[in-house]
Amino acid sequence: GAGGIGRAIAARLQHDGHRVALWDLDGDAANEAARALPESSALGVRVDVTDEASVAAAMHATLARFGTLHVLVNSAGATGPVANVTDCDLAAWQRCIDVNLRSVFLCSRAAVQPMREAGFGRIVNLASIAGKEGNPQMSAYSAAKAGVIAFTKSMGKELALTPIRVNCVAPALIETPLLAQLTPEALGASLAKIPMQRAGTAQEAANLVAWLASDQCSFSSGATFDLSGGRATY
Repeated sequence: GAGGIGRAIAARLQHDGHRVALWDLDGDAANEAARALPESSALGVRVDVTDEASVAAAMHATLARFGTLHVLVNSAGATGPVANVTDCDLAAWQRCIDVNLRSVFLCSRAAVQPMREAGFGRIVNLASIAGKEGNPQMSAYSAAKAGVIAFTKSMGKELALTPIRVNCVAPALIETPLLAQLTPEALGASLAKIPMQRAGTAQEAANLVAWLASDQCSFSSGATFDLSGGRATY
């Protein structure tokens, strides 16, 4: 929630009338990001989204503050090891899977019952174009994001007869601090694939998420929405 895309989404959702809780592993950063939002109702919560007990505690704190839950945006991410599969460290591989995929499972599972009780729910997962195409030397990240896309399809079908919609966004490069984790070679290769010849912005991501989080998104569930500057062709 204190990161580039998460922070922009929080600001946009607050602008649309939501009260927001920003979850982040860095509790100080979460609190600072919450204080920086225009409305003082925002809540910062320290949480490890890869840990079941931590997610449960964060959900409890959020519900204690706001009383209900209507929208969950899963935006935690890390690029993980940038290396050939044969050179990948297992611990680094697993950490990448946990941050990008395990977190989506834990947070989404925790959100369903409060959303059922609220009679409305929107879960929006941040995947990646890498989950569709498989970026070389980013196998852990690509596999995790492909998992997010498949998880979104499954959960969307499971909840299709409820008031809860589950969708995901598959961005290409977005201008956030996460880009600093890429090597210059990987960054250049990714930019070269984008017909618009630029990275997207966090605000462009927030605008799409805002629609997916709204009641106007009523007949889409389990879907993947591209945000790739024309890169995606399917």
